[in-house]
Amino acid sequence: MSDPLILGSSSPYRAQALRSLGLVFTQISPNVDETPRSNESPKALAARLAETKAVGIAQQHAGAIVIGSDQVGFCSGRLLSKPGSKANAIAALRQNAGHTATFYTGLVCARQDLAGTLHTRLDVCKTELKFRLLTDEQVTRYVEYDHPVDVAGAFKAESLGIALFDYIRADDPSALIGLPLIALTRQLQSFGVDPLRAKA
Repeated sequence: MSDPLILGSSSPYRAQALRSLGLVFTQISPNVDETPRSNESPKALAARLAETKAVGIAQQHAGAIVIGSDQVGFCSGRLLSKPGSKANAIAALRQNAGHTATFYTGLVCARQDLAGTLHTRLDVCKTELKFRLLTDEQVTRYVEYDHPVDVAGAFKAESLGIALFDYIRADDPSALIGLPLIALTRQLQSFGVDPLRAKA
């Protein structure tokens, strides 16, 4: 019997992405303080939070393979947060129009074996996005359509949000959704889980 798989996230977007691999998993919401440390880079923050989420849950569920992921975006020297409201989403998109944003998505798979030894794998995927110059009408129309109030940067690139950009550059296009599936399948294979292998 294979080890159970746990997604250490409450995100419906990450759960949907993981479901696309055809794997059976449970979802546990991690209890992690996501406050950046003093002088901590966005890349380091994404890596630390992903590891904290995965390891914390793995230590409570020995034998399980736990997936932890966190995404940190920044643009013009500012961290990009979840807007929480349509007004904040409109303000954020107006501010970022014409600028280049960078997102770091940290991914960690962790498993604590029955002897107490912790095994982890870490990847940090970088995505670069260039916002188009946008009119107020375009920004308002987009926010009304996609309602991107619960996503960092106030856009959903898998939907109409793709029209906000001149380009998106990434080695792993799925990373922008919050779960880099190319890196994840590689990590899972190192733990003996191959989504391409037929299930018994």
